[in-house]
Amino acid sequence: MLPMSSAHTGLGVDAEQAARLGADGATRIATFRLIVLVAQELRTLMDQLLREDGLTTQQAALTSVVDALGSPSLSEAAQAFGTTHQNAKQVAAALERKGFLRIVPDRRDARVRRLVTTAKSRRYWQRRSPDDQREVLDWFSGLGPDEAATLFELLSRVERQARATLVARR
Repeated sequence: MLPMSSAHTGLGVDAEQAARLGADGATRIATFRLIVLVAQELRTLMDQLLREDGLTTQQAALTSVVDALGSPSLSEAAQAFGTTHQNAKQVAAALERKGFLRIVPDRRDARVRRLVTTAKSRRYWQRRSPDDQREVLDWFSGLGPDEAATLFELLSRVERQARATLVARR
């Protein structure tokens, strides 16, 4: 393991902050910053893969959320997607223009809008998923099986805490 100063300095935790935060606090702040950095890098890599088809990582993620939830309302999709209603609406509208999603009125309450993926979307993702999955596996190839499982578990715990904090602030 790197000494605290060199491990955290590149992530914006200088010696003074590290001293104030303590070793554990400095590690947690540096870890947060590293997660944000890695998330952006992974999003950029995925955007590059999807660009030739005119899609973005956000659009792919919303499609996955809609498929997982069935036909969620726009609000349900936004919550599961971890974004605002307005942002989810913009991403959904772009997907609808591209023929990947339909925004339809709820059968019981016409004020509610539901999201439904299209046959075009299902065919598209079925065709490209194996190649995308191989690419993602390559991005994580520096981890052994146990490390990958541990990373997943640890990030899942952080995500649950972050989601609980978001819910509490609503």
